[in-house]
Amino acid sequence: MSAATGLVAAGAVAAAGAAAADAAPQHRGGATATLGGLQTYGQAVVREDGSSQQVPAGLFEMSVEGGGTLQTYCVDIHNPTQNDARYQETPWSGTSLDGNRDAGRIRWILQHSYPQVNDLAALAKKAGATSLTEQSAAAGTQVAIWRYSDGARVDAVDPQAEKLADYLHKSARDSAEPKASLTLEPPAVSGQAGDRLGPVTVRTDAEAVTVTPPADSVASGVKVVGKDGKPVKSAGDGSRLYFDVPEEAPDGSAALSVQASTTVPVGRAFTSETRSQTQILAGSSESTVSATATADWAAEGAVPALSAEKNCAKGGVDITASNEGDEPFTFRLMGFKHSIEAGASQTVTIPLQEDQPYDFTIKGPNGVEKRFKGVLDCETEGTATENKAQPANEPSPASAGGTSGGGDLAETGSSSNTPLIAGIAVGFVLLGGAAVFLLRAKKDPAEAPEETSTEK
Repeated sequence: MSAATGLVAAGAVAAAGAAAADAAPQHRGGATATLGGLQTYGQAVVREDGSSQQVPAGLFEMSVEGGGTLQTYCVDIHNPTQNDARYQETPWSGTSLDGNRDAGRIRWILQHSYPQVNDLAALAKKAGATSLTEQSAAAGTQVAIWRYSDGARVDAVDPQAEKLADYLHKSARDSAEPKASLTLEPPAVSGQAGDRLGPVTVRTDAEAVTVTPPADSVASGVKVVGKDGKPVKSAGDGSRLYFDVPEEAPDGSAALSVQASTTVPVGRAFTSETRSQTQILAGSSESTVSATATADWAAEGAVPALSAEKNCAKGGVDITASNEGDEPFTFRLMGFKHSIEAGASQTVTIPLQEDQPYDFTIKGPNGVEKRFKGVLDCETEGTATENKAQPANEPSPASAGGTSGGGDLAETGSSSNTPLIAGIAVGFVLLGGAAVFLLRAKKDPAEAPEETSTEK
Protein backbone atom coordinates (compact mmCIF):
# COMPACT_ATOMS: atom_id res chain seq x y z
CA MET A 1 0.00 0.00 0.00
CA SER A 2 1.39 3.40 -0.93
CA ALA A 3 1.68 6.44 1.31
CA ALA A 4 -1.01 8.13 -0.78
CA THR A 5 -3.41 5.27 -0.05
CA GLY A 6 -2.67 5.61 3.65
CA LEU A 7 -3.52 9.31 3.47
CA VAL A 8 -6.93 8.48 2.08
CA ALA A 9 -7.61 6.48 5.24
CA ALA A 10 -6.43 9.34 7.45
CA GLY A 11 -8.57 11.78 5.49
CA ALA A 12 -11.59 9.58 6.01
CA VAL A 13 -11.17 9.97 9.75
CA ALA A 14 -11.00 13.75 9.39
CA ALA A 15 -14.20 13.72 7.34
CA ALA A 16 -15.95 11.88 10.18
CA GLY A 17 -15.77 14.99 12.36
CA ALA A 18 -19.45 15.77 11.79
CA ALA A 19 -20.39 12.47 13.38
CA ALA A 20 -18.05 12.89 16.35
CA ALA A 21 -20.90 13.53 18.75
CA ASP A 22 -22.16 9.99 18.12
CA ALA A 23 -18.95 8.39 19.39
CA ALA A 24 -18.67 7.54 23.07
CA PRO A 25 -15.87 9.49 24.80
CA GLN A 26 -12.96 7.49 26.15
CA HIS A 27 -13.88 6.78 29.78
CA ARG A 28 -11.84 4.77 32.25
CA GLY A 29 -14.78 4.20 34.60
CA GLY A 30 -16.60 5.80 37.51
CA ALA A 31 -19.63 8.08 37.58
CA THR A 32 -21.20 9.75 34.56
CA ALA A 33 -23.51 12.68 35.31
CA THR A 34 -25.43 15.57 33.75
CA LEU A 35 -24.94 19.12 34.99
CA GLY A 36 -28.08 20.63 36.49
CA GLY A 37 -26.69 24.10 37.11
CA LEU A 38 -25.59 26.29 40.00
CA GLN A 39 -27.85 25.59 42.99
CA THR A 40 -26.42 27.22 46.15
CA TYR A 41 -24.34 30.32 45.59
CA GLY A 42 -23.35 33.86 46.44
CA GLN A 43 -21.32 36.46 44.58
CA ALA A 44 -17.59 37.01 44.09
CA VAL A 45 -15.42 39.65 42.45
CA VAL A 46 -12.55 38.69 40.18
CA ARG A 47 -9.81 41.28 39.65
CA GLU A 48 -7.59 40.97 36.60
CA ASP A 49 -5.63 43.36 34.37
CA GLY A 50 -6.83 46.43 36.25
CA SER A 51 -10.51 45.56 35.93
CA SER A 52 -12.99 43.63 38.03
CA GLN A 53 -15.92 41.36 37.26
CA GLN A 54 -18.67 40.05 39.51
CA VAL A 55 -19.49 36.37 39.12
CA PRO A 56 -21.71 33.84 40.89
CA ALA A 57 -19.78 31.43 43.12
CA GLY A 58 -21.04 28.26 44.76
CA LEU A 59 -22.22 24.68 44.44
CA PHE A 60 -23.37 22.95 41.27
CA GLU A 61 -25.59 19.88 41.23
CA MET A 62 -25.34 16.90 38.88
CA SER A 63 -27.67 13.98 38.22
CA VAL A 64 -25.86 10.65 37.92
CA GLU A 65 -26.77 8.25 35.13
CA GLY A 66 -28.35 5.22 36.77
CA GLY A 67 -29.22 7.12 39.94
CA GLY A 68 -27.61 9.51 42.40
CA THR A 69 -26.75 13.17 42.90
CA LEU A 70 -23.40 14.95 43.03
CA GLN A 71 -22.47 18.38 44.40
CA THR A 72 -19.46 20.08 42.83
CA TYR A 73 -17.43 23.26 42.75
CA CYS A 74 -15.62 24.44 39.63
CA VAL A 75 -11.85 24.58 39.14
CA ASP A 76 -11.76 26.70 35.97
CA ILE A 77 -12.97 30.22 36.69
CA HIS A 78 -12.33 31.52 33.16
CA ASN A 79 -14.42 28.91 31.38
CA PRO A 80 -18.25 28.99 31.33
CA THR A 81 -20.50 26.03 32.04
CA GLN A 82 -22.94 24.52 29.59
CA ASN A 83 -26.31 23.52 30.98
CA ASP A 84 -27.11 19.80 30.65
CA ALA A 85 -23.49 19.03 29.76
CA ARG A 86 -22.51 15.39 30.26
CA TYR A 87 -19.62 14.90 32.69
CA GLN A 88 -17.41 11.91 33.47
CA GLU A 89 -15.29 11.11 36.49
CA THR A 90 -11.69 11.81 35.45
CA PRO A 91 -8.24 11.34 37.02
CA TRP A 92 -6.42 14.57 37.88
CA SER A 93 -3.88 13.63 35.19
CA GLY A 94 -6.55 14.35 32.58
CA THR A 95 -7.31 17.86 33.87
CA SER A 96 -5.61 21.14 34.76
CA LEU A 97 -5.11 19.77 38.28
CA ASP A 98 -2.30 17.57 36.95
CA GLY A 99 0.21 20.40 36.79
CA ASN A 100 -1.13 22.25 39.83
CA ARG A 101 1.07 21.79 42.89
CA ASP A 102 -1.81 23.08 45.05
CA ALA A 103 -4.35 20.49 43.86
CA GLY A 104 -4.06 18.61 47.15
CA ARG A 105 -4.92 21.78 49.07
CA ILE A 106 -8.15 22.03 47.09
CA ARG A 107 -9.12 18.57 48.29
CA TRP A 108 -8.35 19.63 51.89
CA ILE A 109 -10.71 22.59 51.48
CA LEU A 110 -13.44 20.29 50.18
CA GLN A 111 -13.02 17.97 53.15
CA HIS A 112 -13.08 20.78 55.73
CA SER A 113 -15.85 23.04 54.45
CA TYR A 114 -19.43 23.06 53.21
CA PRO A 115 -21.17 20.72 52.39
CA GLN A 116 -18.88 18.09 54.00
CA VAL A 117 -19.09 20.25 57.13
CA ASN A 118 -22.78 21.11 57.52
CA ASP A 119 -22.55 22.56 61.03
CA LEU A 120 -22.41 26.14 59.78
CA ALA A 121 -22.18 27.64 63.26
CA ALA A 122 -19.06 25.60 64.03
CA LEU A 123 -17.59 26.42 60.61
CA ALA A 124 -18.25 30.13 61.13
CA LYS A 125 -16.52 30.02 64.53
CA LYS A 126 -13.39 28.44 63.00
CA ALA A 127 -13.36 31.06 60.25
CA GLY A 128 -13.89 33.98 62.65
CA ALA A 129 -17.16 34.82 60.92
CA THR A 130 -20.27 36.10 62.73
CA SER A 131 -22.49 33.56 60.97
CA LEU A 132 -22.76 31.62 57.73
CA THR A 133 -25.69 30.66 55.55
CA GLU A 134 -25.56 27.84 53.01
CA GLN A 135 -25.17 30.49 50.31
CA SER A 136 -22.28 32.33 51.98
CA ALA A 137 -20.58 29.06 52.95
CA ALA A 138 -20.76 27.83 49.35
CA ALA A 139 -19.48 31.15 48.01
CA GLY A 140 -16.59 31.32 50.47
CA THR A 141 -15.57 27.74 49.72
CA GLN A 142 -15.64 28.34 45.95
CA VAL A 143 -13.53 31.50 46.31
CA ALA A 144 -10.88 29.64 48.32
CA ILE A 145 -10.80 26.88 45.67
CA TRP A 146 -10.37 29.39 42.82
CA ARG A 147 -7.38 30.94 44.56
CA TYR A 148 -5.63 27.56 44.30
CA SER A 149 -7.11 26.13 41.10
CA ASP A 150 -6.63 29.26 38.97
CA GLY A 151 -4.31 31.45 41.02
CA ALA A 152 -7.11 34.00 40.76
CA ARG A 153 -7.35 37.32 42.57
CA VAL A 154 -10.88 36.77 43.77
CA ASP A 155 -12.86 37.83 46.86
CA ALA A 156 -16.34 37.02 48.10
CA VAL A 157 -18.79 39.94 48.09
CA ASP A 158 -20.34 38.86 51.41
CA PRO A 159 -17.94 39.76 54.29
CA GLN A 160 -18.70 36.53 56.17
CA ALA A 161 -18.08 34.43 53.05
CA GLU A 162 -14.80 36.30 52.57
CA LYS A 163 -13.71 35.41 56.11
CA LEU A 164 -14.39 31.75 55.36
CA ALA A 165 -12.45 31.98 52.10
CA ASP A 166 -9.46 33.51 53.89
CA TYR A 167 -9.56 30.88 56.64
CA LEU A 168 -9.71 27.98 54.16
CA HIS A 169 -7.03 29.47 51.93
CA LYS A 170 -4.60 29.96 54.80
CA SER A 171 -5.38 26.67 56.57
CA ALA A 172 -5.30 24.31 53.57
CA ARG A 173 -2.74 21.51 53.63
CA ASP A 174 -1.65 19.10 50.94
CA SER A 175 -3.82 16.03 50.47
CA ALA A 176 -3.49 13.05 48.14
CA GLU A 177 -5.66 12.56 45.07
CA PRO A 178 -8.60 10.27 45.91
CA LYS A 179 -8.86 6.93 44.17
CA ALA A 180 -11.44 6.34 41.45
CA SER A 181 -14.87 5.17 42.52
CA LEU A 182 -14.62 2.32 39.99
CA THR A 183 -12.22 1.42 37.22
CA LEU A 184 -10.88 -1.64 35.41
CA GLU A 185 -7.14 -2.05 34.80
CA PRO A 186 -6.30 -2.45 32.00
CA PRO A 187 -9.39 -1.44 30.00
CA ALA A 188 -8.36 -3.68 27.08
CA VAL A 189 -6.74 -7.12 26.82
CA SER A 190 -5.99 -9.52 23.98
CA GLY A 191 -4.83 -13.05 23.28
CA GLN A 192 -5.61 -16.24 21.43
CA ALA A 193 -8.78 -18.33 21.43
CA GLY A 194 -8.63 -21.16 23.95
CA ASP A 195 -6.92 -18.97 26.55
CA ARG A 196 -8.11 -16.94 29.52
CA LEU A 197 -7.52 -13.33 28.51
CA GLY A 198 -6.55 -10.95 31.27
CA PRO A 199 -6.39 -10.35 34.08
CA VAL A 200 -8.57 -7.27 34.32
CA THR A 201 -8.32 -5.93 37.89
CA VAL A 202 -11.24 -4.24 39.64
CA ARG A 203 -10.39 -1.02 41.51
CA THR A 204 -13.24 0.40 43.56
CA ASP A 205 -14.23 1.89 46.91
CA ALA A 206 -17.56 0.05 46.74
CA GLU A 207 -18.11 -3.04 48.85
CA ALA A 208 -18.93 -5.09 45.77
CA VAL A 209 -19.59 -4.67 42.06
CA THR A 210 -21.95 -6.55 39.77
CA VAL A 211 -20.23 -8.18 36.80
CA THR A 212 -22.11 -8.35 33.50
CA PRO A 213 -20.73 -10.80 30.89
CA PRO A 214 -20.55 -10.04 27.14
CA ALA A 215 -23.97 -9.52 25.56
CA ASP A 216 -23.59 -12.54 23.25
CA SER A 217 -21.92 -14.78 25.81
CA VAL A 218 -24.54 -17.53 25.45
CA ALA A 219 -24.03 -17.79 21.70
CA SER A 220 -20.27 -17.18 21.66
CA GLY A 221 -19.43 -19.24 24.74
CA VAL A 222 -17.20 -16.42 26.08
CA LYS A 223 -17.44 -16.26 29.88
CA VAL A 224 -16.15 -13.92 32.58
CA VAL A 225 -14.33 -16.00 35.16
CA GLY A 226 -12.09 -15.63 38.19
CA LYS A 227 -8.61 -16.99 38.72
CA ASP A 228 -10.12 -20.39 39.54
CA GLY A 229 -11.89 -20.52 36.19
CA LYS A 230 -15.37 -20.30 37.68
CA PRO A 231 -17.91 -17.79 36.29
CA VAL A 232 -18.05 -14.52 38.23
CA LYS A 233 -21.19 -12.49 38.87
CA SER A 234 -19.83 -10.14 41.54
CA ALA A 235 -16.40 -8.90 42.57
CA GLY A 236 -14.61 -6.60 45.00
CA ASP A 237 -11.64 -4.27 45.05
CA GLY A 238 -8.58 -6.13 43.75
CA SER A 239 -10.55 -8.94 42.13
CA ARG A 240 -9.03 -10.27 38.92
CA LEU A 241 -11.36 -11.08 36.06
CA TYR A 242 -10.64 -13.04 32.88
CA PHE A 243 -12.33 -13.56 29.52
CA ASP A 244 -12.57 -17.33 29.03
CA VAL A 245 -12.62 -17.75 25.23
CA PRO A 246 -13.44 -21.20 23.76
CA GLU A 247 -10.73 -22.72 21.58
CA GLU A 248 -13.13 -23.05 18.66
CA ALA A 249 -14.28 -19.40 18.85
CA PRO A 250 -13.72 -17.47 15.60
CA ASP A 251 -11.53 -14.36 15.70
CA GLY A 252 -13.47 -11.63 17.48
CA SER A 253 -13.96 -9.37 20.46
CA ALA A 254 -16.13 -9.03 23.57
CA ALA A 255 -16.76 -6.63 26.44
CA LEU A 256 -17.55 -7.03 30.12
CA SER A 257 -18.97 -4.35 32.37
CA VAL A 258 -19.06 -3.85 36.13
CA GLN A 259 -21.42 -1.66 38.10
CA ALA A 260 -21.89 -0.64 41.71
CA SER A 261 -23.67 1.82 43.97
CA THR A 262 -21.34 3.89 46.14
CA THR A 263 -20.51 7.41 47.28
CA VAL A 264 -17.96 8.93 44.94
CA PRO A 265 -14.84 10.12 46.86
CA VAL A 266 -14.62 13.84 47.60
CA GLY A 267 -12.02 15.49 45.37
CA ARG A 268 -12.65 13.43 42.24
CA ALA A 269 -12.56 15.60 39.10
CA PHE A 270 -15.31 15.68 36.47
CA THR A 271 -14.81 16.84 32.90
CA SER A 272 -17.08 17.35 29.93
CA GLU A 273 -16.33 16.61 26.28
CA THR A 274 -18.17 19.82 25.33
CA ARG A 275 -15.49 21.96 27.05
CA SER A 276 -17.88 22.90 29.85
CA GLN A 277 -16.19 24.08 33.04
CA THR A 278 -14.20 21.39 34.90
CA GLN A 279 -15.75 20.40 38.23
CA ILE A 280 -14.44 18.87 41.45
CA LEU A 281 -16.58 16.76 43.74
CA ALA A 282 -17.73 18.22 47.06
CA GLY A 283 -20.41 15.69 47.98
CA SER A 284 -22.12 12.53 46.71
CA SER A 285 -25.22 10.54 47.48
CA GLU A 286 -25.26 6.80 46.83
CA SER A 287 -24.59 6.85 43.10
CA THR A 288 -24.28 4.41 40.25
CA VAL A 289 -20.74 3.92 38.91
CA SER A 290 -19.61 1.66 36.09
CA ALA A 291 -16.64 0.58 33.98
CA THR A 292 -16.07 -1.52 30.87
CA ALA A 293 -13.18 -3.62 29.59
CA THR A 294 -12.77 -5.22 26.16
CA ALA A 295 -10.97 -8.28 24.84
CA ASP A 296 -9.79 -9.16 21.32
CA TRP A 297 -8.56 -12.56 20.20
CA ALA A 298 -7.34 -14.35 17.09
CA ALA A 299 -5.97 -17.76 16.22
CA GLU A 300 -2.65 -16.38 14.94
CA GLY A 301 -0.69 -13.25 14.04
CA ALA A 302 -0.50 -9.98 15.95
CA VAL A 303 -3.37 -9.46 18.40
CA PRO A 304 -3.31 -5.89 19.74
CA ALA A 305 -5.26 -4.51 22.70
CA LEU A 306 -5.80 -0.76 22.34
CA SER A 307 -6.72 1.95 24.83
CA ALA A 308 -6.34 5.72 25.21
CA GLU A 309 -6.05 8.17 28.10
CA LYS A 310 -5.51 11.92 28.32
CA ASN A 311 -2.06 12.96 29.53
CA CYS A 312 -2.02 16.64 30.47
CA ALA A 313 1.61 16.49 31.64
CA LYS A 314 2.66 15.71 28.06
CA GLY A 315 -0.07 17.74 26.35
CA GLY A 316 -1.68 14.90 24.46
CA VAL A 317 -3.41 11.55 24.48
CA ASP A 318 -1.58 8.34 25.41
CA ILE A 319 -2.29 5.43 23.10
CA THR A 320 -1.40 2.10 24.69
CA ALA A 321 -1.05 -0.94 22.45
CA SER A 322 -0.20 -4.36 23.83
CA ASN A 323 0.35 -7.45 21.72
CA GLU A 324 -0.55 -10.91 22.98
CA GLY A 325 -0.30 -12.53 19.54
CA ASP A 326 2.52 -14.65 18.13
CA GLU A 327 3.88 -12.04 15.67
CA PRO A 328 5.20 -8.48 16.14
CA PHE A 329 2.74 -5.58 15.89
CA THR A 330 4.39 -2.77 13.90
CA PHE A 331 3.16 0.78 13.33
CA ARG A 332 4.44 4.26 12.49
CA LEU A 333 3.67 7.33 14.56
CA MET A 334 4.63 10.82 13.36
CA GLY A 335 7.30 9.42 11.09
CA PHE A 336 8.71 7.00 13.66
CA LYS A 337 8.40 3.24 13.45
CA HIS A 338 7.38 1.28 16.52
CA SER A 339 7.35 -2.48 16.81
CA ILE A 340 5.74 -4.33 19.69
CA GLU A 341 7.00 -7.86 20.10
CA ALA A 342 4.64 -10.67 21.01
CA GLY A 343 3.82 -10.40 24.71
CA ALA A 344 4.99 -6.77 24.98
CA SER A 345 3.25 -3.41 25.42
CA GLN A 346 4.04 0.17 24.43
CA THR A 347 2.51 3.61 25.07
CA VAL A 348 2.84 6.44 22.56
CA THR A 349 1.68 10.03 23.16
CA ILE A 350 -0.17 11.94 20.43
CA PRO A 351 0.52 15.67 20.94
CA LEU A 352 -2.60 17.86 20.69
CA GLN A 353 -3.44 21.53 21.02
CA GLU A 354 -5.26 22.85 24.08
CA ASP A 355 -9.07 23.05 23.82
CA GLN A 356 -9.30 21.16 20.55
CA PRO A 357 -11.43 18.05 20.06
CA TYR A 358 -10.00 14.82 18.71
CA ASP A 359 -11.78 11.93 17.07
CA PHE A 360 -9.82 9.08 15.56
CA THR A 361 -10.24 5.41 14.83
CA ILE A 362 -7.55 2.80 15.32
CA LYS A 363 -7.75 -0.30 13.13
CA GLY A 364 -5.70 -3.44 13.52
CA PRO A 365 -5.70 -7.01 12.23
CA ASN A 366 -8.64 -9.40 12.53
CA GLY A 367 -11.20 -6.61 12.50
CA VAL A 368 -9.89 -4.80 15.60
CA GLU A 369 -11.26 -1.26 15.55
CA LYS A 370 -11.34 1.31 18.37
CA ARG A 371 -12.62 4.88 18.17
CA PHE A 372 -11.41 7.50 20.64
CA LYS A 373 -13.05 10.90 21.04
CA GLY A 374 -12.63 13.79 23.43
CA VAL A 375 -11.27 17.28 24.08
CA LEU A 376 -7.84 18.02 25.52
CA ASP A 377 -8.71 20.41 28.35
CA CYS A 378 -5.57 20.81 30.43
CA GLU A 379 -5.39 24.53 31.18
CA THR A 380 -7.63 26.67 33.34
CA GLU A 381 -7.94 29.60 30.96
CA GLY A 382 -7.80 27.89 27.57
CA THR A 383 -9.35 29.85 24.72
CA ALA A 384 -11.48 31.94 27.07
CA THR A 385 -8.78 34.58 27.49
CA GLU A 386 -8.82 35.37 23.77
CA ASN A 387 -12.37 36.75 23.74
CA LYS A 388 -13.23 38.13 27.15
CA ALA A 389 -16.79 39.26 27.76
CA GLN A 390 -18.65 40.54 30.79
CA PRO A 391 -20.35 37.63 32.57
CA ALA A 392 -23.97 37.63 33.65
CA ASN A 393 -24.53 38.77 37.22
CA GLU A 394 -26.80 35.78 37.81
CA PRO A 395 -26.02 32.19 36.89
CA SER A 396 -27.14 31.07 33.45
CA PRO A 397 -26.63 27.83 31.52
CA ALA A 398 -23.52 29.23 29.81
CA SER A 399 -21.95 31.63 32.29
CA ALA A 400 -22.40 30.32 35.81
CA GLY A 401 -19.06 30.50 37.57
CA GLY A 402 -17.13 31.69 34.56
CA THR A 403 -15.49 35.05 33.99
CA SER A 404 -15.65 34.87 30.23
CA GLY A 405 -17.33 33.15 27.35
CA GLY A 406 -20.40 35.36 27.42
CA GLY A 407 -22.71 33.03 25.52
CA ASP A 408 -23.64 29.51 24.67
CA LEU A 409 -20.58 27.35 24.07
CA ALA A 410 -21.78 26.48 20.58
CA GLU A 411 -21.50 30.17 19.74
CA THR A 412 -18.02 30.58 21.20
CA GLY A 413 -16.57 27.65 19.27
CA SER A 414 -16.21 25.34 22.26
CA SER A 415 -19.08 22.94 21.70
CA SER A 416 -18.91 19.33 20.59
CA ASN A 417 -19.46 20.62 17.04
CA THR A 418 -16.04 22.28 16.95
CA PRO A 419 -14.16 21.07 13.83
CA LEU A 420 -11.98 18.02 14.40
CA ILE A 421 -8.62 19.11 15.82
CA ALA A 422 -8.54 22.06 13.37
CA GLY A 423 -5.88 20.72 11.06
CA ILE A 424 -4.94 17.49 12.79
CA ALA A 425 -6.28 14.17 11.57
CA VAL A 426 -5.22 10.80 12.87
CA GLY A 427 -5.66 7.45 11.16
CA PHE A 428 -4.52 3.97 12.06
CA VAL A 429 -4.67 1.47 9.19
CA LEU A 430 -3.51 -2.06 8.57
CA LEU A 431 -0.76 -2.56 6.00
CA GLY A 432 -0.49 -6.28 5.28
CA GLY A 433 0.36 -7.81 8.66
CA ALA A 434 1.42 -4.49 10.21
CA ALA A 435 -0.40 -1.38 11.38
CA VAL A 436 0.66 2.13 10.43
CA PHE A 437 -0.23 5.21 12.46
CA LEU A 438 -0.54 8.41 10.44
CA LEU A 439 -0.74 11.85 11.98
CA ARG A 440 -1.17 14.97 9.90
CA ALA A 441 -0.74 18.33 11.59
CA LYS A 442 -0.93 21.91 10.34
CA LYS A 443 2.73 22.91 10.29
CA ASP A 444 5.50 24.17 8.05
CA PRO A 445 5.69 21.88 4.97
CA ALA A 446 9.39 21.38 5.60
CA GLU A 447 8.56 19.85 8.97
CA ALA A 448 5.80 17.53 7.73
CA PRO A 449 6.30 13.77 8.25
CA GLU A 450 7.46 11.87 5.21
CA GLU A 451 4.09 10.07 4.90
CA THR A 452 2.25 13.35 4.19
CA SER A 453 4.59 14.69 1.53
CA THR A 454 2.53 13.30 -1.35
CA GLU A 455 -0.66 15.12 -0.40
CA LYS A 456 -1.79 17.61 -3.02
